[in-house]
Amino acid sequence: MGIVNWEIDRMVPAQPTQAQPTQQWKERPQRRWTVAEYHRMVTLGLLNAHDRVELIEGQILEMSPQELPHASIISSVGNDLVMKFAGKAWVRQRLPINLSDYSEPEPDIAIVKISPNRYRDRHPTSDEVYWVIEVATSTLNYDRNYKASIYAKANIPEYWVIDIHHHQVLVFRAPNGDRYQIEQVFTAQDTIAPMTFPAIAIVLADCFMPEI
Repeated sequence: MGIVNWEIDRMVPAQPTQAQPTQQWKERPQRRWTVAEYHRMVTLGLLNAHDRVELIEGQILEMSPQELPHASIISSVGNDLVMKFAGKAWVRQRLPINLSDYSEPEPDIAIVKISPNRYRDRHPTSDEVYWVIEVATSTLNYDRNYKASIYAKANIPEYWVIDIHHHQVLVFRAPNGDRYQIEQVFTAQDTIAPMTFPAIAIVLADCFMPEI
């Protein structure tokens, strides 16, 4: 994940001058963007739909390109969940959720409360999110550690990482500060239920590409 430092008044990345030592530059505090400023960049045209970025802890981060297995699993799991949660919750795929004044990530899948106005004028906030899923190919360490800390800090009750390469699902529960107190590893042979919907069983084999 790369960090994009945007300046609203100049459409160029901020760069250190030759007079500044490298280490001194690294130690200088970075500018943290708010969600409101991030949205203003979109309004001004500094960011658009082609910029695959998300706001995390005040930093605008580039999102990894979607490889074929990654995109396929998001689509298939998302479609399965839409059917399972019909009338109970909404399933959002690659859409923003607002976690704080400085974080508005776009998780691969988010299961959120049903909104009377269908979130026309805002994105779901952390207290409206039941459960978040990220699909990991090359980003496993990032999703398992950094993203987990962001979701825990926002008090998201449950967070899953679908580890494509190892055919595992990492399940994080019981957020406390910036960590989850419970981390469990399940395999494609397991069936589990999310905490907020214990009657709905998820067959984890459906979270992976079928053998051909």
